[in-house]
Amino acid sequence: MTPIKPKPGQESVWDYPRPPRLEAVPETLRVIFNGEEIARTSRGYRVLETSHPPVYYFPQRDVRMKLAHRHATTASFCEWKGAAHYYDFTVGGQTGKKIAWAYDSPSSAFAKIDGYLAFYAGRVDACYVNDELVTPQPGEFYGGWITERIVGPFKGGEGTWGW
Repeated sequence: MTPIKPKPGQESVWDYPRPPRLEAVPETLRVIFNGEEIARTSRGYRVLETSHPPVYYFPQRDVRMKLAHRHATTASFCEWKGAAHYYDFTVGGQTGKKIAWAYDSPSSAFAKIDGYLAFYAGRVDACYVNDELVTPQPGEFYGGWITERIVGPFKGGEGTWGW
């Protein structure tokens, strides 16, 4: 694995820290599912972690929570943020399973995203950072959003589990 050298205005995920860092983002973030916008914010955060594209978090007040249903049986644990639970969304009779997740009581370093939702770009129609369509992070487990601003290679694809 050889990191791609970033061009001016780009970031390499190999320059991101471990443990990860949380930062506020000024960009407008949007999520579209079954043809409808289900989330839009300019009050988001992103988590930056070595080898991962950023994961973006939305405050619940900027998510159409009436469409969300907490997934009853699935949970996961992040060594940095803590226990997460997942959300299904139903729009126009179509349900997307586990398309978002949240931390109810994240560790103190991530307290600002308490109750915020992150979305898997690959499980919805589209996600945007400003007007740029996001490419989903490879693999089924991770939820990073790849934009032209980010270079890899990225963890998540075949053969990258041990990075």
